Amino acid sequence: MQSLPLKRALTLVASLAIACVPAQSAQAAPVAFPKKAGKLAITSCPETAISSGGIPRTREYLQGVVKCLDKSWAAYFKRTRWTFHKPVVLYFEEPQSTVCGVAWPEHAAAFYCTERGTLVFPLTGRWIEDRTDLFPFKVAAHEYGHHLQSLTGVRGAYEVRVRAEPVRQDELKRRYELQADCLAGVFLGSVWGSLDRTGRDWEALVDVTRASGDDGDDYRSHGKGATRVYWLKRGYRALSPAACDTWSAPTSKVS
Repeated sequence: MQSLPLKRALTLVASLAIACVPAQSAQAAPVAFPKKAGKLAITSCPETAISSGGIPRTREYLQGVVKCLDKSWAAYFKRTRWTFHKPVVLYFEEPQSTVCGVAWPEHAAAFYCTERGTLVFPLTGRWIEDRTDLFPFKVAAHEYGHHLQSLTGVRGAYEVRVRAEPVRQDELKRRYELQADCLAGVFLGSVWGSLDRTGRDWEALVDVTRASGDDGDDYRSHGKGATRVYWLKRGYRALSPAACDTWSAPTSKVS
């Protein structure tokens, strides 16, 4: 789940992963993206302006980004042993009382319903309305990262670890969320050349990512601002999902 800047993230609790995964020991680490699959291919994904135009524009913007995500990750999955399928995408003009069978999470910018393989995007709110920065783009890529984690079995292995080591639940949740940040960075790096953006736009995204950290919160589920920036940049520079192995990273890198 992706939270708004300066707000503590609230998470959806899902009991099952979308993908069927092999039986694993309680101590097994979630599977990593294979190095042999290489980098995400460089592709084009021009943005649609959302600085004005209301809901029709925000929907158009997100639909364009999701279409690019589908195309890029489908091509990557062809080089792996995993089966790819697109997520379902739901758009809401106003927050609902429930979605995917659970209460709409307060303060959430967007989220992924694990059991239903569904991306959920509100079309209104500070996270997307009248924005000129790349935050909505990164949010969409982050939530899509959770879909990839389900498809590859990462989510299932993560849940096994949480059940086996409940005392480490918060740390494991951060590893899960930070991997999605890194995968978002991989996608951003792969399409950056097609975006009409400058170095200032990148720095603005780095700043808002840092502001979205859960520094000082009692429940730390997504990582400190500096940690989120570290993994976003790591993915952006590497262009390889294999670089997003937060599961074997030292504790200091997932704080």
